[in-house]
Amino acid sequence: MNVKTVSPASPQTYVNSGTQAVLGNLQDANTIPLQAVPVSLETEVVTDDRLKSVREIAFELAGDAVRYDPVAIAALYQNRPLQVWGRLSSVVWTFFSFAFSLWFDGKTGRTLKNEKRRAVRLREILAQLGPAFIKIGQALSTRPDLVPPVYLEELTTLQDQLPAFPNEVAYQFIQEELGAHPKDIYAEISADPIAAASLGQVYKGKLKTGETVAIKVQRPGLAENIGLDIYILRRVAVWAQNNFKIIRSDLASIMDELGERIYEEMDYTHEGQNAERFAQLYGHIKDIYVPSIYWEYTRRRVLTMEWITGIKLTNLEAVKAQGIDAPYLIEVGVQCSLRQLLEHGFFHADPHPGNLLATPDGQLAYLDFGMMSEVKPYQRYGLLEAVVHLVNRDFEGLARDYVKLEFLTPDTDLTPIIPALAGVFNNALGASVAELNFKSITDELSAVMYEYPFRVPAYYALIIRSLVTLEGIAINVDPEFKVLSKAYPYVAKRLLSDPAPELRASLKDLLFKQGEFRWNRLENLLNNARESDDYDVSKIMNQALEYLFSERGDFIRDRIVAELVKSLDTLSSNAFANAKAVVGEWFGVKANQPVVSQTEQKNLEHIKRIWDILQSTPGFDTMKVLQLLPQLLVKPEVQNMGQKVVGGLAQRAVARVIREFLLSQEPPLVIAENGSYSHPSPQLSLPAAK
Repeated sequence: MNVKTVSPASPQTYVNSGTQAVLGNLQDANTIPLQAVPVSLETEVVTDDRLKSVREIAFELAGDAVRYDPVAIAALYQNRPLQVWGRLSSVVWTFFSFAFSLWFDGKTGRTLKNEKRRAVRLREILAQLGPAFIKIGQALSTRPDLVPPVYLEELTTLQDQLPAFPNEVAYQFIQEELGAHPKDIYAEISADPIAAASLGQVYKGKLKTGETVAIKVQRPGLAENIGLDIYILRRVAVWAQNNFKIIRSDLASIMDELGERIYEEMDYTHEGQNAERFAQLYGHIKDIYVPSIYWEYTRRRVLTMEWITGIKLTNLEAVKAQGIDAPYLIEVGVQCSLRQLLEHGFFHADPHPGNLLATPDGQLAYLDFGMMSEVKPYQRYGLLEAVVHLVNRDFEGLARDYVKLEFLTPDTDLTPIIPALAGVFNNALGASVAELNFKSITDELSAVMYEYPFRVPAYYALIIRSLVTLEGIAINVDPEFKVLSKAYPYVAKRLLSDPAPELRASLKDLLFKQGEFRWNRLENLLNNARESDDYDVSKIMNQALEYLFSERGDFIRDRIVAELVKSLDTLSSNAFANAKAVVGEWFGVKANQPVVSQTEQKNLEHIKRIWDILQSTPGFDTMKVLQLLPQLLVKPEVQNMGQKVVGGLAQRAVARVIREFLLSQEPPLVIAENGSYSHPSPQLSLPAAK
């Protein structure tokens, strides 16, 4: 491939810099040293067919990256029986004493007593067996359908750290990937790695253009070692699933999911893409910072990204010394997580303390984009619908949500599961949102999922891991911090503003119960939604009006008419009663106060408070509302609603006249909330004859 670079500043000329200057490990006879040609993301490369950006070329060079393919892996290792049996023997022997301990505990009735100790030992074994088993242990820490709660708790502490490998090996990889020795590429590079994890290690360096960078280099032999372990574990998973009927989950699929995720992490160009996508979606959020990727120095086994100077949020003393508002940054992280999970669906699945740093200028920086995941639109809406069913204590609806979200198969008997879910959430729902602890709820739910035939989807397992980790960091910063309390304003905003049919239906379920409108719920939603940073009340009002006057809004319009008739009738009844009392005083006639439904009186109070909330919400303009009135009044739907309101008020007025003036021998009728009539004690009495 003939390659030349074209400078953006002078597109009419080109420099024959050779492939080594831009493409690293391709060779060209007319090359010049890498550092001699400044290359940026905007630099274009002339190939035989067309212009390509440096980023595109980096992706092409990663074409030899390993991809997870269970069939190809099986074909490879079936021809290496000695290697497979050697590793399998080592793994089995390592697990032998652990398995014997579990068996002995069961025989002696000490399973519960020793469960915590066995969980600790399992964590130690997984760390000892290397990268693939560490990743598997971390994945199992999010699988309440596979692992008992005590083991879940212990596996969450499994550290992704291993001893560093020699600099010589790391430098060799850099030279193979980038085409030159690190000292020829970077102006500076640290003498030793500053961090070492299961997949690679990180050096601090500086580019010749002056930028400080982090240089991540992959471990040697990683793909082969992990491929062998996953091949063995997948074979064991298939064997176990075929021989133990107690196993409900598809272990082979779970292993394939895990393998795909690990192999993606081994491709650093994929991590770079993740970082750029994350920055595009969430980098605009106030006080969120995402480091840049230097593509001209990034390949499959080497990643060069912007160096972030920051402090772990869990290092409270250092954070306070810098004058950083840690609770505020935690709240920023919660809001960013909500948008990741429920808005765009692309989320950071490993937000541990080392990957969330407080920068000196008070921003929250995200690091390490190797482990990412996605929530599909129907899953995002399903999660929000589940929130509504929780608020409504509709546990049957919640159980159906779990079927829709693929936790349960459609043929699952939900009869025993519904009361189990009620048992988990009833206590939590008895508390205020501010008192809820996310981890305690997920711990109880994990026990239910382990007992019943749940199959936890990968996205949900990673969501739980992400939120529990975030809450753990938050509680370390502020023991009173509640993730759910901070999340509720965003959920309220989404329910009010999202035009998706699924959420319109959820909002209807939330606001209506047995045909009655629940003003207190609307008041609560509006009150919470205005706490969300990007809450636009004008936009929401426009969306509400658009929905109200669509075909889907028929039911809402009918309920608004009914509520208006009741409320206006209550106001007119009060006004009429007050006028009658004044006239009665003139003529010496005593008039009692009218009997008014407490519900209707409360509704009037709710409406007044809702108006007060709207007026105090940032961005609300009363004049804009008044300007909308002429446009609304000409709508056929509004005119039809007006006719219905007038008709309803007329019917009530006629009924009132009849009972006040024509049925003088009868006590006045009182209209009950269910529409029936009753005769309480007389409302109007004449003085006794003298």
